[in-house]
Amino acid sequence: MTNNSKTSYGILIALSMSHLFNDMLQSLITSDYPLLKEDMGLTFAEIGLVTLFYQIAASVFQPVMGLLLDKKPNPYFLPIGMGFTFVGLTLLAYAGHLPIVFLSVVLVGIGSSILHPEASRLTSMASGGKRGLAQSVFQVGGNTGSAIGPLLAAMFIAPYGRENTALLALIAFVGMAVMSPVCRWYRRVLKEHRKRGAQPIVVQEMPLSKKKTIFAIGILLVLIFSKYMYMASLTSYYTFYLIEKFGVSIETSQILLFVFLAATAIGTCIGGPVGDRIGRKYVIWASILGTAPFALLMPYAPLVGTVVLSFMVGLILSSAFPAIVIYAQILLPNHIGLVSGLFFGFAFGIAGVSSALLGHFADIYDIFTVYNICAYIPLLGLITYFLPDIEKK
Repeated sequence: MTNNSKTSYGILIALSMSHLFNDMLQSLITSDYPLLKEDMGLTFAEIGLVTLFYQIAASVFQPVMGLLLDKKPNPYFLPIGMGFTFVGLTLLAYAGHLPIVFLSVVLVGIGSSILHPEASRLTSMASGGKRGLAQSVFQVGGNTGSAIGPLLAAMFIAPYGRENTALLALIAFVGMAVMSPVCRWYRRVLKEHRKRGAQPIVVQEMPLSKKKTIFAIGILLVLIFSKYMYMASLTSYYTFYLIEKFGVSIETSQILLFVFLAATAIGTCIGGPVGDRIGRKYVIWASILGTAPFALLMPYAPLVGTVVLSFMVGLILSSAFPAIVIYAQILLPNHIGLVSGLFFGFAFGIAGVSSALLGHFADIYDIFTVYNICAYIPLLGLITYFLPDIEKK
């Protein structure tokens, strides 16, 4: 699909808001973990399995949906995805057994797998050539939503019970309303292309040979692995770490999780536009490797130091993802939806598997050992050196 000649800022904001509502609702899953653990007597390993089911559902379907919608565009898939999220969260609110919890998070994962590749592809279409800026606008909506979710949980779920998750799930209908102008815009774009007899997919030349492209994609996937394995230790277990090490309450732990997630939203704002100006490779390099000093210090810090260091980790590490996605889209310009689905899906899959493994290790050893080991993961950012400088070409 050809890009509009001008950047459609209204559509980008609507897509960002759609991402905000989607990720805000999805973050309620991890915010419910302390309550699920208490209500159902779950182990850390079982908490990890819940994350694994959710992330696998989100990761497996994303590249499939991306490929499908690249070939057969449909303007109404975004609200359908939000509908899956609503049903899944409502079911989670009243789940009394672990298999029901698994089913509920799978439904939420399917909702995510529909939104991310399709909305990311529409973001590229509406960018008007400012792809890094557009991707950051889209991503910051999701990160902001992920940050707000724990605050909502601290205010409306933790004090009153898990059943209130069903009330917050009603926000999905607000998300559907926000998606309406995007659906109308996309339907109009598709009609204009059909009237002109234009092809929905325009073939563009790849910047590298097939062999070099595969190598570069492999490097990017390793970087995604390093980013999201470390992120999984924070998003899934940071509240438990704070509760066990510093004795804070569940409500306080959720607020401190918000501080970390708010930093990820700020970092996402920075990563895309900076990548437009200086190149994605340099943003990726500084983001992942630059996280290492703060990650290595965090297990030894007091409570205030931990909060400050977690903020720096979120700020720096989150700037990588928009740059990685745009870099991959440049490598494969004819498969924007597939690439977006692959990278979002792989990120979710890595987060799920990592969460399950880390939960198992936390049961065998303790949560502090997990954080000591994970602190070394950002050092994998050194392999950014081997990425080709495609934007110089």
